[in-house]
Amino acid sequence: MQRKKSHNPIYLLLEMILILSVTGCYNPYTPAGFEGYVRQGAIVGSARFYAAQVGPTSTGLRWLVSVENIEFRWSTFSENFQVMSSDNLSLSFNAHVVMRPKPGEVKQIVETYGGNSWYERNLQQPFRNAVYEAVAGYRALEAKDRREIIGQKVREKFFAFLAGKPFEIQSIVIGTINLPASVASAQEQKITKETELERKGFEIDIAKREAQVRVEEARGIAEAQKIINTTLTPNYLQHEAIKAQEKMASSPNHTTVYIPSGTNGIPIVRTIK
Repeated sequence: MQRKKSHNPIYLLLEMILILSVTGCYNPYTPAGFEGYVRQGAIVGSARFYAAQVGPTSTGLRWLVSVENIEFRWSTFSENFQVMSSDNLSLSFNAHVVMRPKPGEVKQIVETYGGNSWYERNLQQPFRNAVYEAVAGYRALEAKDRREIIGQKVREKFFAFLAGKPFEIQSIVIGTINLPASVASAQEQKITKETELERKGFEIDIAKREAQVRVEEARGIAEAQKIINTTLTPNYLQHEAIKAQEKMASSPNHTTVYIPSGTNGIPIVRTIK
């Protein structure tokens, strides 16, 4: 009597191999903007590096393969800071670094720098240290006005740390440096007073210029009066009065009015009280 195939050890082994081949074959996919670190496992033993692939792509159907995808696009990492200035005031601000792993370095990123945690595990603290060192030597008000210089110092320190490492930096930006509330209020009051003093100084300048104009006007009037007083002699006044009388007498339409006059022929003007 023939035995059933399902009980035959050879058939059982073939069935097991078929099941394993179906369930153990994968086609790992890497999306655009990522690079994949492809591992290949084994029924016995540990997985090993199989290949690197640049997305978008997949390995094709492979036996016991898997992929760890690492993003290689530019990413922004932001850090919050509370730093004591050289004059013992607490400065609060943010610092931002835009960076990425160097393309083609996925194997080193995974095996040496922790894969997707490459920033947190290896670069976060050195970046923070570079910021602390760049800010710590400044007084509070100096630091607030020198963000560009501080940012340049951070770039120099962090670039030096990254020398020979598989990472690229696009930019580093130091955010607005905020002073303690009491200092900010005092600074605001100082600016307000300086603005008020500038305004008053401007008004004083205007008043001085207006006073100078009035002085010049008074000087002109005084000079005119002086000239008149020295010019209007009795003879000149008599001459002018005679000319006016002649002109009036020669006019076809006139009324002759006789008024008292002095010996010089000039009308007598007297205030009657």
